[in-house]
Amino acid sequence: MENRFWRIARRPEGIDFASALALEAAPLAPLAEGEIRIRNSHLSMDAGTRMWLTDREDGYQPPLPLGIAMTGLVLGEVIESHAEGFAPGDLVRAFGQWADISTVDAVMSGALLLDPSVADRRAWFGPLGMNGWTALWGVEQTGAARPGEKVLVSAAAGATGILAVQIARLLGCEAWGIAGGGAKCAYLRQELGIAGAIDYKAGNVGAQLDAAGGFDVYFDNVGGPLLDQVLTRMNHYGRVAVCGLLADYTSGTRTAPRAFDQVLMRRLRIEGFFSPDFMHHGPALTERLRAWTEAGDLVMPYDVTRGLEHTLTAYAKLFTGANIGKVIVELDA
Repeated sequence: MENRFWRIARRPEGIDFASALALEAAPLAPLAEGEIRIRNSHLSMDAGTRMWLTDREDGYQPPLPLGIAMTGLVLGEVIESHAEGFAPGDLVRAFGQWADISTVDAVMSGALLLDPSVADRRAWFGPLGMNGWTALWGVEQTGAARPGEKVLVSAAAGATGILAVQIARLLGCEAWGIAGGGAKCAYLRQELGIAGAIDYKAGNVGAQLDAAGGFDVYFDNVGGPLLDQVLTRMNHYGRVAVCGLLADYTSGTRTAPRAFDQVLMRRLRIEGFFSPDFMHHGPALTERLRAWTEAGDLVMPYDVTRGLEHTLTAYAKLFTGANIGKVIVELDA
């Protein structure tokens, strides 16, 4: 049986993914002990995976080797299993391959059995998945947001940011977002009902931040020069929860705040966080997120691209700001 997959042929430059990844086909190898085979129904597009395509050795995981299938979160049904606890027909989420079919070690891939009664299975990528876990943990634990505080989220119209602003509001905070363009800012204010939105594409970001007032918590998905702007607008004893560094992923630069002195002057706490660190809290986080989702208090718009062959088009949206919400590739049944 042949399987189509996206192979990493070379390291991409910027967002030129078409010259770096190639859609190929190869026969499926026999399943080894401990492995499961998943017919992917959806692929999750996540900006953090861009760093896996670089040759950086100092990230939170080693770079992906050239020549292998691109790795990412997948959702689908088990079609074959040599792993205890998994059977054909099970709905699972795992770190698999950008492919029609993923073959993974059940343990090493973090394969997780999912409740098939959830009406929209895409939620297992959004509010009930890594984005939801990260948003809740980052606001409540790393950011230590308290009711009445002012919380600012960058990339607030992206998959994690759009949940973080809603969660901040649900926790009794005054939620603000930074996004690019009038349409995104209008969505955040009018559809999600947050206190306000800063449009970084409109220019004069500093003045917009000044008008919003000081912030107690900054949920940072971007890094780069934007971090300098926010550090000088933080309240004393504020917290910066570093979730992502989108500004660095395609530029080849590293975030180095010029305003780092404000960490001392304002007695700020800056802490990075990464989902594997709190993976063991997943069930408890999912329970809370599911209650909010089913009550209609936590929503996620999905940007869906259909067809494995169009995966790179979907992936590029993460780095051009072309999406609102979660970017997903939906595969043919």
